[in-house]
Amino acid sequence: PDLLPACDGEITTMAFLQDVVDILLQYVAKSFDRSTKVIDFHYPNELLQEYNWELADQPQTLEEILLNCRTTLKYAIKTGHPRYFNQLSTGLDMVGLAADWLTSAANTNMFTYEIAPVFVLLEYVTLRKMREMVGWPGGCGDGIFSPGGAISNMYAMLIARFKMFPEVKEKGMAAIPRLVAFTSEHSHFSVKKGAAALGIGTDSVILIRCDERGKMIPSDLERRILEAKQKGFVPFLVSATAGTTVYGAFDPLIAIADICKKYKIWMHVDGAWGGGLLMSRKHKWKLNGVERANSVTWNPHKMMGVPLQCSALLVREEGLMQSCNQMHASYLFQQDKHYDLSYDTGDKALQCGRHVDVFKLWLMWRAKGTTGFEAQIDKCLELAEYLYNKIKNREGYQMVFDGKPQHTNVCFWYIPPSLRSMEDNEERMSRLMKVAPVIKARMMEYGTTMVSYQPLGDKVNFFRMVISNPAATHQDIDFLIDEIERLGQDL
Repeated sequence: PDLLPACDGEITTMAFLQDVVDILLQYVAKSFDRSTKVIDFHYPNELLQEYNWELADQPQTLEEILLNCRTTLKYAIKTGHPRYFNQLSTGLDMVGLAADWLTSAANTNMFTYEIAPVFVLLEYVTLRKMREMVGWPGGCGDGIFSPGGAISNMYAMLIARFKMFPEVKEKGMAAIPRLVAFTSEHSHFSVKKGAAALGIGTDSVILIRCDERGKMIPSDLERRILEAKQKGFVPFLVSATAGTTVYGAFDPLIAIADICKKYKIWMHVDGAWGGGLLMSRKHKWKLNGVERANSVTWNPHKMMGVPLQCSALLVREEGLMQSCNQMHASYLFQQDKHYDLSYDTGDKALQCGRHVDVFKLWLMWRAKGTTGFEAQIDKCLELAEYLYNKIKNREGYQMVFDGKPQHTNVCFWYIPPSLRSMEDNEERMSRLMKVAPVIKARMMEYGTTMVSYQPLGDKVNFFRMVISNPAATHQDIDFLIDEIERLGQDL
């Protein structure tokens, strides 16, 4: 109650915000301090009982509010810590952080030029630049920043369906034939989730076989398309993946583009994880063929280290998003405004309220240049190769697939001494299944590092190490290997 807009609230407000900034700066410093824990782990019931989190009728003092801020950060996972390898989005970029603070202070909505002039122009400029990097002539086309890769992928399905059957917008699914989409068995679950949300149904998503490295097999794609057509279904979208979640595999985009062209099917590339490689002259060949896609998902909040959330959907054909999504709400998108209406982008989005996600990316790009992002990405890929070279022949490690990783995903089993001489049978498999979860639990209890694990197909739990934090070093990789061995010796 003492803060602005209260009368004479300026001095209290400035002091309070200064205190908050001090708390944040201490947290930032700790995030990069290797002697601090990545996580101070407590079980949910412990955290609930240890503090009072309930909401009350009466206001608390500002001292208590500052304490709430400290407590929240005390148990936050330090996703910017150089030893946090758990998710695809890691690291803490200082310019991105500053941009996020500015965006929150400006607190506006992305729907019109009227209320977000600079942000709307920056979205226009940034999306055009991204489309240029995809390889569309002059950066032509359209796009939107969405709340994440899953929503970007859903936009692609929505637009592909509208392109083929525009009447679906008014009449719904009952008015059109049974649609089917195709994606690889290693693709992200959001393709099925989008099909469920759009009323297409998860059964209409056909999973295409992958080779042993996790890449979609084009001949299987073509076979399944023909099969679907024979049953009377209408193939409307193929979603190829550039950087799969677990293996970090890149589907063969040129071969897939040829098939999509032959059967007149919308080609979407889910580059949420691998799209960032377009910034690197050394690695962008992995996305050769992406310029032939009709739409592309690219999440700068993953490989490029932009603070969450920052996900773009790029569409090759201009005007399609607008016709697909617009509702002409007359209280927002008046047609008799005094400026160029093409900058009122809100009507092509699914959302009405839309957070400003572009400023973080734009400001970081200004601060680093394309070459800065390139150096950052090349460094992460070099670290992954360093890890791979270090463990591929090391006793106690077994790679999940042969050959060096294409992205920063390094997938491996740690085999504890007790299992090394066992013959490969059911008993050994079921024991190996339990190794990664126990090591992970111990990592979290000690708070030293975090790496994710999962089973996949017929493969029992293995570690999926990913690197997207440019603060990580060779020493951090060495530390991780030592830590896995320290925590798994007795299993």
